[in-house]
Amino acid sequence: MLLIPTAVIMAVLITWKNSDHRAVWYWALAFCAAGTIVSLSKIAFMGFGIGSARFNFTGFSGHSAMSATLWPVMFWLLSGRLSPGWRAVTVAVGYLIPLMVGVSRLVLNYHSTSEVISGLILGFTLSSVFLVSQRRSTLQGFSTGQVGIALLLPLVLLSHGRNATTQQYLQHLSMQIAGIDHAWTRADLLKLRQ
Repeated sequence: MLLIPTAVIMAVLITWKNSDHRAVWYWALAFCAAGTIVSLSKIAFMGFGIGSARFNFTGFSGHSAMSATLWPVMFWLLSGRLSPGWRAVTVAVGYLIPLMVGVSRLVLNYHSTSEVISGLILGFTLSSVFLVSQRRSTLQGFSTGQVGIALLLPLVLLSHGRNATTQQYLQHLSMQIAGIDHAWTRADLLKLRQ
């Protein structure tokens, strides 16, 4: 409910503010690749039990992977008017936010360490490849009001209070694809370790 609408708005802003007209396609590829890889890893586990009991791995952490794909690019996009030093600081903040998201997944016990770390590696790889592809592009700056609106959007989406049901959808899809009536769970996987 937060990341997908933000990613779509970023695509519009990349088209509007970036001198590289191919950048929007690179962005769409990076963001969609993150979502696809995370989804396939979850379907592989919930439908077919493909995971690792040793590493307590049931698939990439979607929150970690998608945040690590989105926030570095978002902060790069918003830093177009800044000096190179301040742009580097701004992009570094974009890399810091997903680390905090990953820690929150661990503190709330939603994911294992291996799931969070692998999700962060996946997302940081995709966002970094995108940013490297844009090293020669020129960004038009945003006005202070435009930056404020761009940063306000995530807060509005967060305060809306609706949760996306992607986990339930992927669970249902996994069972259909695998032809089973009970999706694999972490408890099922960890029983194999005993």
